[in-house]
Amino acid sequence: MTTIKDKTFILECREGYTPEIGRLLAMMEYARRTTIEATQHLTVEELDYRINGQGNSIGSLLLHIACVEEVYQILTFEERDPTEQEMEKLRAGLTLGDCAFEASKGNDASFYIEKLSKVREITISELKQKEDKWLDEEFPFGPNHLANNYFRWFHVFEDELNHRGQIRLIVGHKQRNTD
Repeated sequence: MTTIKDKTFILECREGYTPEIGRLLAMMEYARRTTIEATQHLTVEELDYRINGQGNSIGSLLLHIACVEEVYQILTFEERDPTEQEMEKLRAGLTLGDCAFEASKGNDASFYIEKLSKVREITISELKQKEDKWLDEEFPFGPNHLANNYFRWFHVFEDELNHRGQIRLIVGHKQRNTD
């Protein structure tokens, strides 16, 4: 019998992190790896493609993923709302649509991978400084709800996974309409 050493699908604590934060980070890292794998080979034309010339492009969605993570860094690590200046920088990516398309078009895959990597480096560094009890701290979430930090960071990668699904749909649509 051969011994399997690939632990890609084992969610375990990462060295240097508390157990729950390490598992959360493992989930986030898996989501990011699959997003990058789905997009790293795409051309600028593919990244800018919009179904029927409308909606979000893959580039817009990648920009959105990075901007959402950056906003949640501010909300959770700094425990404050983004300033107007920060929102101005992030607004196009957060709102998606035509604004995000205009802000993202013309960039190659390495542009998005670098943006995603830089924002993730900050998250990794900040999470290393947190204890598991931080995950249970509660904050307002929208006008009528509370959410703990565990949910807020789950929401970051849950949003990424939803958009990765959209990315795969857009890739498939483009391939069917150009072959």
